Amino acid sequence: MLLPVMVGLDGFTLSHTLENVEALSDEVVKDFVGARKLPNILTHEGKSVPFKLDPANPMTMGPIALQNYYFEFKRQQEEAMKNALEVIQQVNREYAEISGRSYGDGLIDAYRLEDAEIAAVCLGSTAGTMKTIVDALRQEGVKAGLLRLRTFRPLPVEAIRSALENVKAVAVMDKCMSFGGNGGPVFPEVRHVLYEAANRPFIVNYIYGLGGRDTSPAELRSIYENLQRIMQTKSVETPIQYLGLRE
Repeated sequence: MLLPVMVGLDGFTLSHTLENVEALSDEVVKDFVGARKLPNILTHEGKSVPFKLDPANPMTMGPIALQNYYFEFKRQQEEAMKNALEVIQQVNREYAEISGRSYGDGLIDAYRLEDAEIAAVCLGSTAGTMKTIVDALRQEGVKAGLLRLRTFRPLPVEAIRSALENVKAVAVMDKCMSFGGNGGPVFPEVRHVLYEAANRPFIVNYIYGLGGRDTSPAELRSIYENLQRIMQTKSVETPIQYLGLRE
């Protein structure tokens, strides 16, 4: 109930863009979100009060946890993250009912992956352009697909593995760099999920769009063109690539 949540979005691309929005009414939103139910706790004065900042009932929040209990706290946090997988999907279903809009199952959004041989994995607004590219490639007879991750933590391991189980070559897209690491942050996560897959695909990493740099449809299409070469040659010559970089 108290597990923190972080919602990420494409900075600048979404925060500085004008677009028509179909907003729900305040009443519908309030009913959907609901009122937070605060648990009662016992203060140092022996009072049972709601767990909130209240000058009339001072309390300590988030005190230091040393080695005698810290390990147990972290284990409980990991269990809460696992339980969040179903909660996220349930909230996604509830939102679809009140809005008529659904984006995958809340964990992933798979697009034309049923018979795909090559696929890209991405996060955020890039998925919209990538879907258009997939449609164009499909008209040309290329079995392309797209997997959009809507939840990064907890990582939907089984959903990713299932969605990509028949794909032969995968491009993982990172609009971020993990300095000193081996590729962007999403790349190793997806690769380790697929490591034990029965039909492990070839995997390549594309780092792109840093600092809000625009990435053209032609550049994004080149990802699928490279995946086709990888599938044909059965090898990945350059596992980490930079899209739209001046070198």
